[in-house]
Amino acid sequence: MNIESLQMFCLVVDEGSISQAARLSFVSQPAVTRQIHQLEDSYGTLLFDRTDGKLRVTEAGKMLYPFAKAIVGDYSRSKEVIKQAMGQNNINLNVGATFTIGEYLLPSLLGKFKKQQPEIRVTLTIKNTPGVLEDLANDVIDMALVEGIVERNDFIVEEYADDELILVCSPDHTWDMQIQIEELLNERIILRESGSGTRVIVENMLRENGILDKIDSYMELGSTQAIKSAVEAGLGISILPRLTVERELGLNLLREIDINGVTIMRKLWLVKKPQRFNKPGVSQFLEFIHNK
Repeated sequence: MNIESLQMFCLVVDEGSISQAARLSFVSQPAVTRQIHQLEDSYGTLLFDRTDGKLRVTEAGKMLYPFAKAIVGDYSRSKEVIKQAMGQNNINLNVGATFTIGEYLLPSLLGKFKKQQPEIRVTLTIKNTPGVLEDLANDVIDMALVEGIVERNDFIVEEYADDELILVCSPDHTWDMQIQIEELLNERIILRESGSGTRVIVENMLRENGILDKIDSYMELGSTQAIKSAVEAGLGISILPRLTVERELGLNLLREIDINGVTIMRKLWLVKKPQRFNKPGVSQFLEFIHNK
């Protein structure tokens, strides 16, 4: 048994296909099969069931998988630590973020971090909350910054900031500075796509105030920028994170409206996998986040 066999085993499980694992590894399918057989010989049991032309992970394979992932991860991190100590490579940090955080908060944050740690090469991946958490689970990224609710016990979740969601409309809307929440029923509400952390929070607020099921007119758009443009054009109203509309409010392109008795605050979360050893770069970024 060797690290390469464990790496290949994990890749086959993740991809669900020997042929796809071979393509991603730039090796032949027989080479992948040999490594899996070597691993099975080492453990004395089958790790995959190949009956009926379909590849299925056996119970033994399912038990081995988390241990193999941990071993492969520790080995990869150990190599980076040693290379760093010998001055042989730069440090790579892969950060995942949801759209709001990735587009409006992280650019300036990462800029400041890079000034403090210029030797660290940072890659940013932006997806919705489920997509970012899937990347974290599959070790595509080292950590995730999300605004959505994280309901997984296999992650470490830490609060790192607060954000407020506010009601915005076009500058020429007839509303006064404050409205009653029932007045939203007379408007077209523009929402993010299903699965968005922002949408979940807005819908929960509307549900708690008894009006979610009474809303007849709404529009769904796939980006915050599209929503801002639609609101500015008078196509509807929206409830958006304050950090995404600060520029438009300052330029009087959008107007903030207070909802009487309603304040929508949310937590921004830093999510990572439990690790015995942090990858180089992760510790520095975590320290930077906590001290900013």
